[in-house]
Amino acid sequence: MNVDIAWEKSCLIVPSLITFDLSNLERATEVIAASGLDAVHLDVIDGHFSPSMPLGIETIAHLRRKTDLVFDVHVMATRHDYFIDALLDIGVQQLTFQIESEPHVDRMLNHIRSTGVRAGVALKPSTPLSTLEFVLERCDTVLLMLTNPGYAGVRGETQVPYAERKILALRAMIEQQGLATAIEIDGRVSKGNISRFAPAAVDMFVAGSMCISRDSPATGLSELVELRRALLATLPSGINRQ
Repeated sequence: MNVDIAWEKSCLIVPSLITFDLSNLERATEVIAASGLDAVHLDVIDGHFSPSMPLGIETIAHLRRKTDLVFDVHVMATRHDYFIDALLDIGVQQLTFQIESEPHVDRMLNHIRSTGVRAGVALKPSTPLSTLEFVLERCDTVLLMLTNPGYAGVRGETQVPYAERKILALRAMIEQQGLATAIEIDGRVSKGNISRFAPAAVDMFVAGSMCISRDSPATGLSELVELRRALLATLPSGINRQ
């Protein structure tokens, strides 16, 4: 896998693995790779921070041996240490963890980055951006959750109404500090969201059930690839069009 090329791309679309058939995850990674997308998003949840446990460490270790896709992993746990260390041993390319439940945010970011893995924090919808004040410069990525973690699949769950305001405020904060921190969004991300925010405001989009059907995922992936191609065609010269 060429990790550098993957992260340098504009408008990186990362399919969420839990959107696919959970009984055949190896096949899911094959379908993603065949679509031409470079990365897959994996949610690791302890069942306490959020009421779900879709993917275990052993499952991710097995998949790592089966695919060269870039692994973008979001850890949602009351204690991160065990999961972070296990995932670093497996060989992932980006790790984000919930800022709300980590007592030593800067230490964890430094620990992850010291291994050569991209590090970032994830914020629940209601968590203010002020929590980033002293750690933003250490973040390769900030993941903004637009729905409450673990509830995206619940009937009636929608993106928070202040999603756009928060995204644009974070972009302004990053630019004001002259940083290269990427913005990633997750939580009922639609093709409309991608069209609205790429590539000026958001760098990475976690694509789930709003974009990909579990019954025919290849169709949704193909549409995402075409959407990305169309968006990149509108970029001015000098911008990375990969």
